[in-house]
Amino acid sequence: MPKFNANLSTMFTEVDFPDRFAAARAAGFKGVEFLFPYAFDAGELARRLSDSGLEQVLFNMPPGDWDAGERGIAILPGRRDEFRASVDKALAYAVALAAPQVHCMAGIAPGDADPSRLKDTCVENLAWAADRFKAEGVKLLIEPINTRDMPGYFLNYTRQAADIIAETGSDNLFIQFDIYHMQIMQGDLAPTIEAYLDRIAHMQLADTPGRHEPGTGEINYPFLFDHIDRIGYRGWIGCEYRPARRTEDGLGWLKPYL
Repeated sequence: MPKFNANLSTMFTEVDFPDRFAAARAAGFKGVEFLFPYAFDAGELARRLSDSGLEQVLFNMPPGDWDAGERGIAILPGRRDEFRASVDKALAYAVALAAPQVHCMAGIAPGDADPSRLKDTCVENLAWAADRFKAEGVKLLIEPINTRDMPGYFLNYTRQAADIIAETGSDNLFIQFDIYHMQIMQGDLAPTIEAYLDRIAHMQLADTPGRHEPGTGEINYPFLFDHIDRIGYRGWIGCEYRPARRTEDGLGWLKPYL
């Protein structure tokens, strides 16, 4: 049976972030993820996890200057030292939170940049980072993201992510497969997941249009969950959706899987 974790950056926003851990556990979740932990003390987050009996499933590396529109710096030439410092920062949180995996956002491609140089920079940075994380037993993930929600994002397709992983030569770099993003960009969800199953370490979901909970849009989630279970995926599926109403009011879809 698929196992689902709550994304505390998008769910349970009716309460302050520190209180979302307990809210997620009360709703039946056993694991959580969120975008960025860096505004909070790692020890305090670890205490919240422990008190709630939750597992930290995932979080993102620092994305650069988020408020200025940056969505990762892995592809950006001339930012190597900053990228490596961000790896060390993320790794410290991963160890403190016992997180088994961390997602690295690739970045927005500058309009005048040479795509081949961006790719080479990305491959070099990811290869270094994957080795650094491997030394601490943490997986590094990359995620294709749709160009409608994030115009200019460098990484958009499953095959593209797999090709980058192959170029790094790393055995510690994996795909974070977001069902919502890939429905928008390429569709053909079930066979794609099956084809790349050995490289997928984490999944995320939301329905489309709207990016709300399963059952609010066009994706046949009951079929897809059965398929994912049948082909042997045993990782987490992160609920990275925006609840259409109060979070608890939209959790009916989850009850058969708890």
